[in-house]
Amino acid sequence: MSLYGIAVIPVLIWIYLLIGRGRFWRLAPQRADGLAAAAARRVVVLIPARNEAAVIATTVASLARQSFNGVIHLIVIDDDSTDGTAEAALAAARAAGAQTRFTLLRGAALPGGWTGKLWALSQGVAAAAELDADYFLFTDADTCHGATSVASLVADAQAHDRDLVSRMVKLSTATAAERLLIPAFVFFFFKLYPPAWIAAPEHKLAAAAGGCILIRPDALARIGGVQAIRSHIIDDCALARAVKGSGGRISLELTGDTRSLRSYASAREIGAMVSRTAFAQLRHSYLLLAATLVGLFLTYLLPAGLLLTGYPPLVYWGLGALLLMSICYLPMVRFYGLSPLWSLCLPAIALFYAGAVIHSAVQYARGSGGKWKGRVQDA
Repeated sequence: MSLYGIAVIPVLIWIYLLIGRGRFWRLAPQRADGLAAAAARRVVVLIPARNEAAVIATTVASLARQSFNGVIHLIVIDDDSTDGTAEAALAAARAAGAQTRFTLLRGAALPGGWTGKLWALSQGVAAAAELDADYFLFTDADTCHGATSVASLVADAQAHDRDLVSRMVKLSTATAAERLLIPAFVFFFFKLYPPAWIAAPEHKLAAAAGGCILIRPDALARIGGVQAIRSHIIDDCALARAVKGSGGRISLELTGDTRSLRSYASAREIGAMVSRTAFAQLRHSYLLLAATLVGLFLTYLLPAGLLLTGYPPLVYWGLGALLLMSICYLPMVRFYGLSPLWSLCLPAIALFYAGAVIHSAVQYARGSGGKWKGRVQDA
């Protein structure tokens, strides 16, 4: 009887996830053509960049050539790059005929208590003060924006009176490792942060995706500026929490029009990406780490394990949980244009992510957590 009680747990978990977790799995990628045209506004785009010469030109060009009836000014903050990032960005702006709407900042030395990205953004915000922006757009140096990305973001902010609008950009699935692991990464993120709950003022839950965040300058000033979150390694979610906590309206949605240029050639590279912030997400709590691992086991691994018992009642419970799991994951698989068969891989994928979470805790204990571009940012 105790085995039956354990076997039913995954089924109950997946029923809850399907109907009780803000319908996070029902993807509705935002597109500009689904919104009213944005009024003319001035948007200042802030792009922190550290050794991004390989991709920065594409990012700058995509933003310089936006279909937008307002004004877009680009500010690239070169964070001590050694690979020609600044020169590549400037050349791209000139090639797009946007040199009069482009500013290149050479970042100052990183002070203590700041992460590199936030220190770069704070310098960009200071430089933008004289530009009288209606909105800031924080974006990564490896993000290629669709032609109507800015118009869509501004229209969304205006139509729903939002202080912060964020989009989870479409990540690369060019390699086998990416096809296996990246859709699940986005799926896990939205399971943790259901967009419907983020947009609802009555819910305290808040999150954003750092590759694409539109924010009103007055909302940023109300929380004390970038300085208020200066040491947060998961800076996008910290910013969203601060804005929503101050009474602001926010949203986070998926987009297929804007994509990441960063690729991961192997599972090891993806594991390093996850490991960089996973233990920080758990607030550096070993108790939460243990609870997370138990949750992963009950939700993803136990259903597969029940199939191995060979005992029909337990096998049926396992199959039921796996069916619900696949139904929940299938929309994300389809969004990335993959075969529905990939939806059957979640148990193995969850095992991989459990290992990455453990690795993140070990790295933190060793004093080398959050390593990015040669900097340890979570120790």
